[in-house]
Amino acid sequence: MGAATTVYQIRTTFAVPREFAFAWCTDYTEADRVLQGEEGSRQILRKGARTVVYEDLTPTDQGWMWSRQTVTLRPPNRWTAKAIGNYRTWDLFYSLRQLPNGRTEFTLRGRRRATPLGGKNPPKAVLEKELRTVWRNLGAAMERDYRARTRRPSR
Repeated sequence: MGAATTVYQIRTTFAVPREFAFAWCTDYTEADRVLQGEEGSRQILRKGARTVVYEDLTPTDQGWMWSRQTVTLRPPNRWTAKAIGNYRTWDLFYSLRQLPNGRTEFTLRGRRRATPLGGKNPPKAVLEKELRTVWRNLGAAMERDYRARTRRPSR
């Protein structure tokens, strides 16, 4: 019998236009882990116009947690990711919706299956709180980048 699947979902708003949010969110770099506020490392294996593949390594008390994500970009407002790893697998669905006043609504929906090494899926409230924290950190960095790029020089 397979591991149980749990569906997690978060929604937040960014103070940037949708086009900027899509470009920023899908420009994967090795520095993303720091922006997320997470330990570990990221290695970009392949980065193309419609597909990005990367691996993350995260230290745990029991050893390394590894995952490989294959991201499919669907401009202008969606992308999906399939993540396989030694602790869990994910099917992730991301979308952006333009809001008034140059803001963007971000939605992340994911189906997570724990592996035998990873144990059971965390409770929805616990993991959704962690995901909101990650995306709050990323959103703050994105908004700083947007302000820096659109700031007019003072005279």
